[in-house]
Amino acid sequence: MNIRPLHDRVLVKRVEQEEQVRGGIIIPDTAKEKPQEAEVVAVGPGKLSEDGKRSPMDVKEGDRILMGKYSGSEIKIDGNDYVILREDEILAVVSSNGKK
Repeated sequence: MNIRPLHDRVLVKRVEQEEQVRGGIIIPDTAKEKPQEAEVVAVGPGKLSEDGKRSPMDVKEGDRILMGKYSGSEIKIDGNDYVILREDEILAVVSSNGKK
């Protein structure tokens, strides 16, 4: 895959949660909530300020992040589901390239 987000946008792939069965009832896929944890796949160069300087991004490829349930735009590339969102829609960094 060769995709590069623009400006302060980040391409992430949702991390699928393990299936949880409560009381022996299997919850169908359509009723499950979207995972809020994702892994950063690609990062844009940063936001361009008024004076023409780029602000560095706080996240990098490989980081695991938390995002809102309905943040960003869902896209499909090569049969895989991704979300593209702005850096300010990211709520927190869970782990950074192996560091916790």
